[in-house]
Amino acid sequence: MVYAITATVFISIVLLTAALVYPYLSRRSIVQNRLDKFEIKPVSKVELVEEAPKWYDQLGEVGKMLNLSSKEQGKYTKMLVAAGYRKESVYVFFGVKLLLTCLLPGAFFLLYVAAKGLELNLQLLLILIILAIVGYLAPSYWLYHQFNERQLKIFHTLPDILDLLTVCVDAGLSMDASLIKTTETPQFADDPLAKEIKVATMETRAGKPRIESLKDMAERTMVDDVKSFVTMLAQTERFGTSLSQALAVHADTLRTKRRQIAEEAAAKTTIKMIFPLILFVFPALLVVILGPAYVQISKTLLK
Repeated sequence: MVYAITATVFISIVLLTAALVYPYLSRRSIVQNRLDKFEIKPVSKVELVEEAPKWYDQLGEVGKMLNLSSKEQGKYTKMLVAAGYRKESVYVFFGVKLLLTCLLPGAFFLLYVAAKGLELNLQLLLILIILAIVGYLAPSYWLYHQFNERQLKIFHTLPDILDLLTVCVDAGLSMDASLIKTTETPQFADDPLAKEIKVATMETRAGKPRIESLKDMAERTMVDDVKSFVTMLAQTERFGTSLSQALAVHADTLRTKRRQIAEEAAAKTTIKMIFPLILFVFPALLVVILGPAYVQISKTLLK
């Protein structure tokens, strides 16, 4: 027992000493660290556009099998761009529609019908058709949701961006510098409108006229308030009016519009509460109020 205790204490002391000394022994010298900084390292390959995965291209090839009219395809392309995706992803979107159209009925048939050994009757055939329709329409509903969410974010962010633009213009910056400064603000780092403005400023740097870049931005976002903002900038630049004053007035107008929309939504709540009250609240109140009276009346009549 004494030998075991002695060995345990000895091993513990050795391990503790090694743990304390190891950082000092493994630490590299300051000179060696400075020399490592001068070492030539291989330069990694710089890619301007991230390479898409293989399944992305394969899904796009599947989507090309869906022959839609140019008008329908253009509508989906505009909505994808307005939702924050590239226009080349329209074929991937069509591929997802075709994949879900085949996948949902196929999964139901294999996991339920074939697994239980059921015969394909009219009811099961109707379920398969419904699943195919749901699989075809589900990506469209998802796209509409993404489109509306992004438009709502842009609508709520636009007055704040206009306020920052007004401050930058009042500080003496040009319109191009103000737009660049706005996109570099950490508050709008992940904002969709700031990303669109950044794309417009990059196009302006590449030589495209600023108004045309902003008009293309308005067409991509498909937000009416952004279109009115670009129109206001074009008129201000054309007639030479005060830019800061125009931005401030436009921001106040957008805030007034946002407040009116909130007031309208609040006024609609009273009408929307009628149906939950009739279906859920009033029956429970009737049970609580008339229940004891019904019990007392039934006892009296039974006597």
